[in-house]
Amino acid sequence: MEIVVHGAGIFGLSIAFACARRGARVSVVDPNGPGAGASGGLVGALAPHVPESWNTKKALQFRSLDMAEGFWAEVAEASGLDPGYARLGRLQPLADAAAVELARWRIESAREHWEGRYAWEIASTDDWPGLLASPTGLAVRDTLSARVHPRRALKALTEALARRGAEITTEARSGGTHIHATGAAGLAELNRLGRGRAVGTGVKGQAALLGCDLGPVPQLYADGLHIVPHMDGTVAVGSTSERDWDDPATTDGQLDEVIARARAACPALGDAPVIERWAGLRPRTRSRAPMLGVHPARGDAFIANGGFKIGFGMAPLVAELMADLVLDGVDRIPPEFRPEASLG
Repeated sequence: MEIVVHGAGIFGLSIAFACARRGARVSVVDPNGPGAGASGGLVGALAPHVPESWNTKKALQFRSLDMAEGFWAEVAEASGLDPGYARLGRLQPLADAAAVELARWRIESAREHWEGRYAWEIASTDDWPGLLASPTGLAVRDTLSARVHPRRALKALTEALARRGAEITTEARSGGTHIHATGAAGLAELNRLGRGRAVGTGVKGQAALLGCDLGPVPQLYADGLHIVPHMDGTVAVGSTSERDWDDPATTDGQLDEVIARARAACPALGDAPVIERWAGLRPRTRSRAPMLGVHPARGDAFIANGGFKIGFGMAPLVAELMADLVLDGVDRIPPEFRPEASLG
């Protein structure tokens, strides 16, 4: 079977890889090349939502995060490249006694929903000197969270596909079954069809990369920010969520504020130099869940879009769901993830 994937971001490349390893002939089409959109950013936090008010989205996110270690190990083996994946957990500071009590309440919920294989626990920040500022000296530590280096991950996927004979190109050829994983541009195209309310939108995010080798320590989530130490001696911090913007690709004072907040949350970053500033549009559907299934405007094609903030975390499962649907005709996509959920 011949598969043509439009979009060389994390969804597109992961789906292409899943199809190629099942024996399909695959090409990936992106006029701007791999990682030109939101997936070419900096952060790479693979982290779950809080383990309460359990629902389909959280359950599928858990499945995908659980699959991630095996998925990225296979990509590394197939490509000979390191995608920068490591399950090192995450720390979140606890501000006061009420926050500590809430964290204790969530311990059992995590044990139940994470199947007893990952923990949500309370730890002392003294175990990681200088890493995390916390008024109580305590933090939530979860062992499910992981990180991946976004650009190295995309490079590894691209190389793994090339070694399997897949073509990465800027122009599509006719024929084959088409899957559109085109991010914010794809949502904008759907909106232009005039289906009433907007199907989704691109939300601008700004992030920064700091030069600071913290070693193999947990990522942080503090003051609404992801602070992710990577394997190459850098730390990514982000991000803003901007619904209104003049230029999607420029950074400004909002990123300066993010960097200042990150330094306050993680004292080890105090004098770390900023080595890159990044901005781009992340695709957010109206339902806030990924949009998977038959393309609503192209009846003979499929769509995989809407990985807003969770694209890298959801990619292993999204890839399998789409490969099942397109190659085998097996539809395991829940109603919450179908295009209808955002079309209204």
